[in-house]
Amino acid sequence: MQELIRRRRRAGFVGRREELRMFRENFELPPDDDRHRFLFHVHGPAGVGKTSLVRELAQLARDRGALVAHIDEGAASIPEAVAELSAQFAQQGRGLKRLERALATYRQRSHEAVAAAVREPDPDAPSTGSAVAARAGVVGLGMVPVVGAFAGVVDADRLARGADRLRSRFRTQEDARLVLEPERVLTPVLLDELAEAAGTAPWLALFFDTYERTAPFLDRWLHDMMTTDRYGELPANVVLVTAGQRPLDPTRWEGAADFAADLPLRPFTDAEARVLLAAKGVTDEPVVTEVLRLSGRLPVLVSTLAESGPADPGDVGDPSATAVERFLKGEQDPARRAAALACALPRRLDEEVVRAATGEGGESPAELYAWLRAMPFVGTDRGGAARYHSVVRAPMLRLRRSSAPERWSAGHTGLAELYGRRRGALEEEDRGGPGHPWTRPAWRAVRVEELYHRLCARPRAALPAVLRDGVDACRVDTAVAREWARAVADAADDTDAGHLRSWSDDCRAALADEVSGPLRVLELLLARGGLDDAGRAAAHNAHGLRLFLLGRLREALGDHERAIALAPDDPWGHHDLAVTYRALGEYESALRHLAEAADLAPDAAWVARQRGETYRRMGRPEEALPWLDRAHGLDPEDPLTLGSLGQSKFVLGRPHEALADLDRAIALWPDYVWALTRRARVRHQLGDGPGALADLDRAQSLAPDMPGIRGERGDVLRAAGRHEEAVAEYESALDLDPAYAWAGGSRALSLEALGRLDEAVASLEEALRVDPGYAWAREQRERILGDSEREIP
Repeated sequence: MQELIRRRRRAGFVGRREELRMFRENFELPPDDDRHRFLFHVHGPAGVGKTSLVRELAQLARDRGALVAHIDEGAASIPEAVAELSAQFAQQGRGLKRLERALATYRQRSHEAVAAAVREPDPDAPSTGSAVAARAGVVGLGMVPVVGAFAGVVDADRLARGADRLRSRFRTQEDARLVLEPERVLTPVLLDELAEAAGTAPWLALFFDTYERTAPFLDRWLHDMMTTDRYGELPANVVLVTAGQRPLDPTRWEGAADFAADLPLRPFTDAEARVLLAAKGVTDEPVVTEVLRLSGRLPVLVSTLAESGPADPGDVGDPSATAVERFLKGEQDPARRAAALACALPRRLDEEVVRAATGEGGESPAELYAWLRAMPFVGTDRGGAARYHSVVRAPMLRLRRSSAPERWSAGHTGLAELYGRRRGALEEEDRGGPGHPWTRPAWRAVRVEELYHRLCARPRAALPAVLRDGVDACRVDTAVAREWARAVADAADDTDAGHLRSWSDDCRAALADEVSGPLRVLELLLARGGLDDAGRAAAHNAHGLRLFLLGRLREALGDHERAIALAPDDPWGHHDLAVTYRALGEYESALRHLAEAADLAPDAAWVARQRGETYRRMGRPEEALPWLDRAHGLDPEDPLTLGSLGQSKFVLGRPHEALADLDRAIALWPDYVWALTRRARVRHQLGDGPGALADLDRAQSLAPDMPGIRGERGDVLRAAGRHEEAVAEYESALDLDPAYAWAGGSRALSLEALGRLDEAVASLEEALRVDPGYAWAREQRERILGDSEREIP
């Protein structure tokens, strides 16, 4: 079916012959030919046919044997774009396995971030570091009570300085870089995979459509991949195509003429428009002349006006006719004409949306939806949802807003209520789920539509509540904040409300900065958002979290204290303050604020769990257990509580009970890497080496770059007498994290068992160089040297 649809589209494609010729001939030039172009940028106003041309260029690339990937505005971040590229290559039989594993690890780390609150290095891990290492661990590992792609949030230099002694067995700085700056970790893997794929196909063609929306986060990334060696080498047989409304940024792409082709699209020429009209059966010269005049030869309008099959110029419309009348001239059914106008209000269509937009009675929503889907001005986005072309939708919205303001407001209100009901259903399904609802894509998708329609219905009245939602969106990450800001921007465009335009422009400008965009928007909201005390408290807490992620913990304390002053009855202010104090190693202060939170939310499972976690991380598992038991009683389905219970019981010498708790935690969350590594340790102690290795295999498949997993594997193999394999695992762990002193110490024992005493001593000395306070390693070094009757230097 897809192939037949592609053929029909190609058969109906007219014009753009020069652009097609340039792109086709580019494949005939080898990459080292100075005439070859590595980048084509298609740009022009809405309705000029950019997406149709991109589709045709992609087919040309396929005809040349290229592997093709197409990314559009459905990707809201670099990781999402990379994931889409990987998925499309897999559909063409060229899976990027290492990239898929890296993406799985990224998703796992992000999931852990939302589910686990703040996770500091375990106090029971061998050779636990100083308070400095513990503090660095919280920031350096991205262990925060939110989820998402925290792309660029942490300053890598600050991270490296603060976390240089971090030696957690199950968290590393690499984890932090993956979650907080995913493009730095994922892009080299992507380029390596593309290099391998480039050897199996003559060309790789990557298309980035709707670039005016994705350029804020993709443009710098693509430029760096193409022109610098920051991420590695991009294969020479890769051709990139970007398509958006604006030309490339002249500052960033200065000098690109040497390797890029600029393809500005303008309305059809007279000849091209006539070819399209002839293909639609419109050949009568007076009719053709009128269509050309009214459409301005804009491709989408030429196609739309031709679809009605006008037989004379009067059928096309007179010069005073509105754009909407011209689009619907061929439809005589007044009910369908009214439905087409009503269904312009939503940004996306489905049968339920059609019902909400048109009301009951008349033609069924399914029939109306099918009719709309057949209209030339209705297309689909990447997710398959129907949407009006912006060139057609804009005048329809203006007509409805100006001619029927009450129906405009009522229509948007009804649509907002529909999305509100969808949101409520999702909240019911997700009750008790981890994290804030803004972290869940399905919930977020309906919420932004609800906010858009509330703003359109009553721009001034709805704005304060929408700005309050902006606080929660900014708490998550830059990509989520952009989704919220896009709803505000679209409402500003569609209502022409000046106060919305001001907010839209300022927020979108702030969010162009990947690193500090959400922080800047929160500062705007605090400065002039008109938030009430509860909203300001939430904004201060979110701002504090952003500072926390930047490693500015003392400044974050100030934000959380201001939040508590504004909303003393909000337990989450005390929670955030406690988390920050715990990150600073000030456990008693953390416990004091958790006690305050408990007074305000006595039956909240998260309060009890955080108190238990704090005691556990203080190395006081016997005091942790009562709180963790209480948390489990309040929320028996929380895998995090069960994982912490299992670890606490294991430390207290109750391995069988620990195993039962960890079994239940993993049953609830099969991808819970932390629990898998903990259960492996318990199984190892209970003599179940194969079970331990199975858990570690699963954990490593989910998190291939976590050195702690490899260290645990080394332990299990060493206990089984498989010392050569154990040494290999320890060395893999050290390759991933050279500061992993414990792995160096453990490697020494296997080297000793293999009779390689000089190497064993060298491994212990390296561990001591990394951690001079590693007393166990010093003792083992002295023992081995003493046993070999060597003098200790």
